[in-house]
Amino acid sequence: MAKKDAEKSQYGAKSIQVLEGLDPVRKRPGMYIGSTSIEGLHHLIWEIVNNSIDEAMAGYCTEVLIRLLPDNVVEVEDNGRGIPVEMHPQTKKSTLETVLTVLHAGGKFGGDGYKISGGLHGVGVSVVNALSEWTRVTVRREGKLWMQEFKRGIPVGSVKPIGKASDTGTTITFKADSEIFPEIEYGWEKILEYLRYQAYLTKGVRIQIEDLREADAPGSAHLARQYGFFFDSGIISFVRFLNRRKVVRNETPVYIEKTVDGVYVEISIQYTDSFKEHLFAFANNIYNPEGGMHVTGFKMALTRVLNDYAKKNGLMKEKDGAMTSDDLREGLTAVISVKLANPQFEGQTKAKLGNNEVRGIVSQVLSEGLAEYLETRPADAKAILEKCLLTVRARIAARAAKDAVIRKGALEGMTLPGKLADCSTKDTLRSELYIVEGDSAGGSAKQGRNREFQAILPLRGKLVNVEKTTLDKVVKSDTLKPIIIALGAGIGETFDITRLRYGKLIIMADADVDGSHIRVLLLTFFYRYYEDLVRNGNIYIAQPPLYRLQKGKSVRYAYNDEEKMRILEEIKKETDARAEKKGKVAAAKKLEAGEEEVDEAPSEGEEKVGGVSIQRYKGLGEMNPDQLWDTTMNPATRLMLQVKIADAEAADEMFDVLMGSDVEPRRKFIQTSAKMVRNLDV
Repeated sequence: MAKKDAEKSQYGAKSIQVLEGLDPVRKRPGMYIGSTSIEGLHHLIWEIVNNSIDEAMAGYCTEVLIRLLPDNVVEVEDNGRGIPVEMHPQTKKSTLETVLTVLHAGGKFGGDGYKISGGLHGVGVSVVNALSEWTRVTVRREGKLWMQEFKRGIPVGSVKPIGKASDTGTTITFKADSEIFPEIEYGWEKILEYLRYQAYLTKGVRIQIEDLREADAPGSAHLARQYGFFFDSGIISFVRFLNRRKVVRNETPVYIEKTVDGVYVEISIQYTDSFKEHLFAFANNIYNPEGGMHVTGFKMALTRVLNDYAKKNGLMKEKDGAMTSDDLREGLTAVISVKLANPQFEGQTKAKLGNNEVRGIVSQVLSEGLAEYLETRPADAKAILEKCLLTVRARIAARAAKDAVIRKGALEGMTLPGKLADCSTKDTLRSELYIVEGDSAGGSAKQGRNREFQAILPLRGKLVNVEKTTLDKVVKSDTLKPIIIALGAGIGETFDITRLRYGKLIIMADADVDGSHIRVLLLTFFYRYYEDLVRNGNIYIAQPPLYRLQKGKSVRYAYNDEEKMRILEEIKKETDARAEKKGKVAAAKKLEAGEEEVDEAPSEGEEKVGGVSIQRYKGLGEMNPDQLWDTTMNPATRLMLQVKIADAEAADEMFDVLMGSDVEPRRKFIQTSAKMVRNLDV
């Protein structure tokens, strides 16, 4: 375990400074953890883990262990210094109790507890305590094992020694309060992702997690699972992990590590043949999804250094012009990590770093380090620049293609594609665009729709796989070009979400394998070129039924085989009940016998079971307009799936697997997922 000279850093009661009390937390938990949803629930774990990581960044912790226990209990243990337990001079209570019950009480406000920390606001452990049904803290410190318990933030007795300890550290065990959180369910994959980031960003620290939630059930000990992270190479390993399924340009990632004016900067860069950027920015191990000054400084230096190198070595033609920051994003995988004493974040969620001085420091560090990398590795440098210049030429070609599309539209006296049946409303929030597979289904949809707010765009021809092509070819595509024009929001550098013509974009394809393929192609297109629409919740997938069941005048629809069998059973019970009520036992028996004998020949494409006519739809085109409206387009009765990105990294990887050039990952996915396929038409 790493230990520092005690004389250099006296971590005791005087290190803990108190700013204000704890009362508001239970009344307004969203102010402190963002929300009381599943995200907010997991934030409780992040707060405790961050405290352990702060100890690691300070050089006092090498191991962190997270346990998911039965009854929704979570335990986080580290081998850091242990929270101080002596009397605090300001609160006249133990320092442990002060840290657990007072907001903004911690070693992160100018005392000598931490020089660098992720817990800027110092509210982490006290907020977790306030929002938990109960909390138990044990501290290994000064040769003793100390413990104190709390109930909904209120101490249950004072801190007291309960035994001896041969090492140091803190263990915090808590149960989230069901009075605060409507749903308490911890996601294994979600926690793994967060811990993986922390391990990459704190090289040399071992982070382990054990899931023991089912281990106490009789005969179910085999359900316990565990996972561990340890990376000597830090963010270099992170970059390699992100690119593990991609073709890389520079086999050896760029790696730069330097401290300037007290700001520690760590950067790793690798380019791939992909068309998407993967940039992860962190400040004091806190992920900043909206970037900030460190990202601004990074982009400034990256653009300047690569342009200078390309010109100096004759790699750039005069017609190419200078590479822009956007040109350098395609295929870029980068991790930027800065650590500083006084980070300025926007809000408790820390989405954006605001320290202005960091911009210049990151720019300086990257400029020097990247220039050295390019000079000492000419082969890697050439591979990177070839990728970037290919993007420049594709951008120029795409702009010309888009201009041609616009000019052609103007010459033909139209601005919208000819096959588009537009809606009459101009209210974007109400309007819907159905992107429909095939002319036959498009015809039914046009007849069955509500013309006021529903527009129909039939697709015809083979869809382009955008994962294997460039933007200029996308905008020339006969199938994708009408979608781009119909949306009205531009594409690429001209994209503007405020110009979007429809609030809902609904993919409506057949409920078979071909329809699934079309959905994946369209989702790939939207994810790669209209990611903002996916994140904004504009993309939906229509859910047409697979079966139509009719008995007499009653018609019902089923969306899968299980639902079909359930409806058949319900119809049988209803029929039996009516027959019994009327005393027509003989009729009921005759009906029951009808399950084995068909009274009349079913229509083509139908079967009869128990007097119920069952039609299986092979495509949307088999539905008449009324049926399509009733089942798939009527807002009052339809089922739709909203496309969301719960995990952008996992989504990007899945698109690579399904639509990328590498066949082997796709083969493995098909082999392992085949058993889950339903309604397969061969």
